[in-house]
Amino acid sequence: MDVAWEEFGWERLAAGVGRRRLPGWDATVGLVVGEDAALLFDAGSTLREGAAIRAQTQRLLGGRRVTHIALSHAHFDHVLGAAAFAGAQVFGAVGLDEVLVRERDALRADAVREGVAEDEAGEAADVLVHPHHLVCAEWTLDLGGRQVLLANVGPGHTGHDLALLVPGPPSAVVFCGDLVEESGEPQAGPDAFPKRWPAALDRLLALGGVDAAYVPGHGAVVDAAFVRAQRDELAARFAVA
Repeated sequence: MDVAWEEFGWERLAAGVGRRRLPGWDATVGLVVGEDAALLFDAGSTLREGAAIRAQTQRLLGGRRVTHIALSHAHFDHVLGAAAFAGAQVFGAVGLDEVLVRERDALRADAVREGVAEDEAGEAADVLVHPHHLVCAEWTLDLGGRQVLLANVGPGHTGHDLALLVPGPPSAVVFCGDLVEESGEPQAGPDAFPKRWPAALDRLLALGGVDAAYVPGHGAVVDAAFVRAQRDELAARFAVA
């Protein structure tokens, strides 16, 4: 059963698949609905934002709850809302758990630096959720009548980049995290692996194919040609063959 996503402020991408662009940093959260389970891709930047996403998804799901969360990478605007989803099984790329332990204070500081209130950033960091399941290569999840694929495609934007493939028909949808950005240039911070980033985008393109819809971590949905062009720009920027 599909729903009127737009009535709840979400963008429908395919049957049972949608996303929302969050205010502030234009970060995307995605939702994939099966008969028995629902997977959220990323979780927002604060507990308050996570709680708002939880309320929206419960309305979308007719009272059902998110059962699974996939975290694309360890930046505050993608992970700090996860604790709002009690009971959900959380997935991340191998090594993400160690980063979240090691960099908890840095995540808090980054959030405050970017404009999150200090008390909100501290509260979210104090209850930071670590992955229950670590994806080494690929992990297929059965949501009931629908299978999705979590793929550890990094390093690139960070050392632990996780993507989500929702197969068609009619066409696949790939949630890319910040490996792809549309609303600005891809950001290569101190935890990026710039020389390996183009190869991560090659893996994304192989995953989704030429006809897929690619959902960036920030910005509008793009096609394979956009991802390929961004891959080539990054390769030139970081002198990668």
